[in-house]
Amino acid sequence: MQLTPVTPIKGLRVPADVSMVLCLLLVVRLVSPSWADTTKDDPASDAPLKQLNLEQLGDVEVTTVSKEPVKIARTPAAIYVLTQEDIHRSGATSIPEVLRLVPGVEVARVDSDHWSVGIRGFGAALASKLLVLIDGRSVYTPLFAGVYWQVQATPLEDIERIEVIRGPGGTIWGANAVDGVINIITKKATDTHGAIVSLGGGNTDEGTTTVRYGGGNDRGFNYRVYGMGFDRSPEFHPEGVGNFDDWRMGQAGFRSDWDRGARDTFTFQGDIYREISGQATTYALYSPPSQVNVDGYANLTGGNLLGHWKRVLNAGSDFQIQAYFDRTNHFEPEFGETRDTFDVDFLDHLTLPGQQNFLWGLGARVSPSNLVQLVPSIDFLPRHQTDEIYSGFAQDEIPFFSHRLSLTLGSKLEHNNYTGFEVQPSGRLLWAPTPRQSIWSSFTQAVRTPSRLDEDVQLTDFATATPLPIYLRVDGNPQFHSEKLQGYEAGYRALATSSLYLDVALFYNNYNDIYSFQVGAPFLEATPLPVHAIIPLLTSNGIEGNTKGFEVVPDWKPVGWWELRPSYSHLEVELENKSWSNDPTSVAGYEGSSPRHQVAIQSFFNLPKKLEFGQTYRYVSALQAQTIKSYSTADARVGWPFIRQMEWSLVGQNLLQPQHAEFGGDPGGLVGIKRSVYAQITWRKTEK
Repeated sequence: MQLTPVTPIKGLRVPADVSMVLCLLLVVRLVSPSWADTTKDDPASDAPLKQLNLEQLGDVEVTTVSKEPVKIARTPAAIYVLTQEDIHRSGATSIPEVLRLVPGVEVARVDSDHWSVGIRGFGAALASKLLVLIDGRSVYTPLFAGVYWQVQATPLEDIERIEVIRGPGGTIWGANAVDGVINIITKKATDTHGAIVSLGGGNTDEGTTTVRYGGGNDRGFNYRVYGMGFDRSPEFHPEGVGNFDDWRMGQAGFRSDWDRGARDTFTFQGDIYREISGQATTYALYSPPSQVNVDGYANLTGGNLLGHWKRVLNAGSDFQIQAYFDRTNHFEPEFGETRDTFDVDFLDHLTLPGQQNFLWGLGARVSPSNLVQLVPSIDFLPRHQTDEIYSGFAQDEIPFFSHRLSLTLGSKLEHNNYTGFEVQPSGRLLWAPTPRQSIWSSFTQAVRTPSRLDEDVQLTDFATATPLPIYLRVDGNPQFHSEKLQGYEAGYRALATSSLYLDVALFYNNYNDIYSFQVGAPFLEATPLPVHAIIPLLTSNGIEGNTKGFEVVPDWKPVGWWELRPSYSHLEVELENKSWSNDPTSVAGYEGSSPRHQVAIQSFFNLPKKLEFGQTYRYVSALQAQTIKSYSTADARVGWPFIRQMEWSLVGQNLLQPQHAEFGGDPGGLVGIKRSVYAQITWRKTEK
């Protein structure tokens, strides 16, 4: 089964007490001064990332760790940044493909339009415990505690950077940021003046189009509008039939930024999309007793609007308010869902005595949904439900010894409609003995709160027809607890020489109350006819254990025109059933669905005549639970700006074999990810 939206939601309103509190906080911050000034801005942090050397890249500011700009070299977390230049040189055509470049991130393509994306374990086509954001808008769905990757699209040309935290981020971002946070940040409108038209095509990406135009005025207002679309063919199906996974999508959107003087910045943006996503699915019938295999389509539509206001009160003191609305209509062959999400977030940043960097904030999210039953053996009860989350957090960074040592303490307090209050504390320590190196460690507690798939699902699978029809029935558990993580991390960063940078991270994660099944006693059921036997499976929290490993990420620029970026990720997963659990398969499924070893080697050449040549080699070890053998593959891209405003590129993907399987998921045999080649031509006209 794979998941999908239906009827409009009426009568929704944010509770008045939440609105009053946010308004009061805003007034307080407008009239209160800051405690003290902080250091001046680093001009390198605003420079185009592709123009920076390795030393300057350590000074690039990221926002995912604390929601406020922090230099990478001063970040006590395992963070990796993909710049626009990295994305451009990779030749990737989708966000999951780009994420393959991040160490510790497991990206496996199930078929043409589905992925398994995880961080440090727990890979699955419906992977949970991972928070994904686009410009601060969460794309995590409470339906199954994961991400619909096939609808997470934005023109790759418009992405400024992707910040990836490997490890828990619940103190800042709240529940479900358990194994990591992926924050996709698009460019400011002022950086996208002019026009772009890009056309491409090949044997799998049969047609891709992106059109964008941006402009502005001398009063601080800037904007852009875009449209994009693509048509992708199915991957390789060994049985030769059931080429179900063709994929078509169209999307349009806009962004506008208004800098009202030096203190106020406003952003308003939105997107709308429509998609046809091919997929294979199965569902059970009672009469006649059987399992139906369907090659069908998911019809996916939706849109979002986001507004953001930041006011700088003094150096080291500012506040931010962000609100967004997100609509998803997700219909698959076996069920459908419509979901509206309303979210508002307040963040206050100030400098306390002793140059303490203090953050606190409040948030509220209301997400009503409607489920539609399309086949008799799959349902969610109740079919109409509103998910609610109300949260507050505080975090304080305390410096010692002229900022060579810093201690960061914080906690998130959150209330949800499933488990009530959840507390997610963290402590992080960073020591910078020299300006070129830093050592950090952390302890964090995070939770993955229940989803509708945990508590409300009713799913029946057909097992056998003789001598008596037998079905397996999964029932959601209203007593399902949050999955819990206690994470321990340590890391080291160093600029060894002006041409060699090293980043090492180690982790040990202790998990409790992991999703499992509890097998009940079989019973007979006479309705609907014919009489049949039911083996009940109750969703439960019956697994515990740990994951441990490390990532090593050097970055080497031996000469000005060549960069070599290898990485190695090691993972060990050790889980077991609790004493009362009788789950027969889940432990092996978890342990065998993430690679123990991942190797990536990226090499980039800037050749004469502005010719670009990039290559990426990847090795992924076997996934026993998915019957996937270890594999190696390679991508290559050649880019050539042959005239002033035109660029031509040729990209080859998965070049080492005609096809290879990466993950199981759909009914039938494993889908092979094909060797592919596509060409692209891009016209750019830049305006100041």
